[in-house]
Amino acid sequence: QVQLVESGGGLVQTGGSLRLSCAASGRTFSSYGVGWFRQAPGKEREFVAAINQSGGSTVYADSVKGRFTVSRDNAKNTVSLQMNSLKPEDTAVYYCAAGSLGIATIVPSGYNYWGQGTQVTVSS
Repeated sequence: QVQLVESGGGLVQTGGSLRLSCAASGRTFSSYGVGWFRQAPGKEREFVAAINQSGGSTVYADSVKGRFTVSRDNAKNTVSLQMNSLKPEDTAVYYCAAGSLGIATIVPSGYNYWGQGTQVTVSS
């Protein structure tokens, strides 16, 4: 069993930065791939970024490539999402998810556990 808690969301102006963290419980977290997804009001949940179990493989949505960076510290059971050059269209609730396959996948069904989400609001 893995429990995930996101933090770091907030209100930021266009062009600003935020760093989201996903803290996990469970001694086997280092064997899980982790993904970040987001959901804006009235829209479906969409993939943002993912990292595999070792941190050696990452994948990003085209909309955030070059602006967002996902990383992990397995010793601390945390995964971070550094978000730079934020835009109003990045406004959403951001969720982290952990998958026992250990891979970085863009598919929501590839993840077994989900956090409760953290709100990110980018003002124009």
